[in-house]
Amino acid sequence: MTIIPAIDIMNGKCVRLTHGDFQTEKIYHADPAAVAKQFEDAGLSRLHVVDLDGAKAGSVQNIKCLQAITSQTSLKVDFGGGIKRMEDVAAVLDAGAVMVSLGSLAIAQPELLEEWLLEFDAHHFFIGADVLNDEIKINGWQSATGVNIFDFIPKMQALGVVHFFCTDISKDGLLQGPATGLYRRLLEAFPGLDLTASGGVHSMNDLTELRQAGCAAAIVGKAIYENKITLQELSAF
Repeated sequence: MTIIPAIDIMNGKCVRLTHGDFQTEKIYHADPAAVAKQFEDAGLSRLHVVDLDGAKAGSVQNIKCLQAITSQTSLKVDFGGGIKRMEDVAAVLDAGAVMVSLGSLAIAQPELLEEWLLEFDAHHFFIGADVLNDEIKINGWQSATGVNIFDFIPKMQALGVVHFFCTDISKDGLLQGPATGLYRRLLEAFPGLDLTASGGVHSMNDLTELRQAGCAAAIVGKAIYENKITLQELSAF
């Protein structure tokens, strides 16, 4: 199982939110690229970057931070937040990201995603679903969709999507453990699914559970910044 550390960027700084609430912003580091370098030095190979300003504004805002990270490290970066146009996808990939992460757009505008999949290789897309009681929420978890995660995944697979990540909204940012039960059900329903766990990881035991459940990767954010999990432990894992 691959460990994917997370960097959330707001105003050019590395921050974390609780339950996606912008009022809960906590700044951890002024230089996201320096944080990324620490991850690389610990032997990690992937990085999940979220442009929170972009998500809020509806357009990519922190492309320079992405360029700094990809120019100063060899990490394989996925980047999301505010990506609404094909030009945004091209700009993010040109800035050095290996994948574009998308959430709300895949639900709200699947026909647009299909265009992008035809223009760019499907492996360049990392499709995320924020879930509460199996229902996908969008627009920063504010909007209900009525779409069940178990119906969404096969529709995305039919379009050619390969890489998925799933966040249980009830778990995110609380350091109370991931939604291992949900991930087990998804992997039983879709054998061989390339599924990345996201949200709630607070201990090495959580990561062991996710690996045993069959997750391809796990995104770890707040647990690192709050020193619940050390980079040395992740390196050994």
